[in-house]
Amino acid sequence: MKINLRYFASVREAVGIGQESVELPGEVDTVGAVRGLLVTRGGPWAEALAPQRAVRMACNQVMCGPETRVEAGAEVAFFPPVTGG
Repeated sequence: MKINLRYFASVREAVGIGQESVELPGEVDTVGAVRGLLVTRGGPWAEALAPQRAVRMACNQVMCGPETRVEAGAEVAFFPPVTGG
C-alpha cells in the first residue's frame, strides 16, 4: 500500500526532505512499523528516528502511538516533541 510521509522540524532537517510517498511492504501496517522501516534505511534516518529518540507521530493529522494502524493513502508524520512555529 502507498502512504504519504511528512517530516517536521529537526527530523526534516536530519533526513533532508519534508515529505515523500512510499510503497509499504505487506507486513508494515502500523505507524511504529513505518518508523522501523525508515530506520532500516540507515544514515540520517536511523539516527533521527531511532527507537530511543523522542519522536512524536501522527496519522492523518491525529497524534498517535506506534500501534496505530495505517491504511492506504494515509499521511504519517514524524516530528520532535516540541516544535516552534
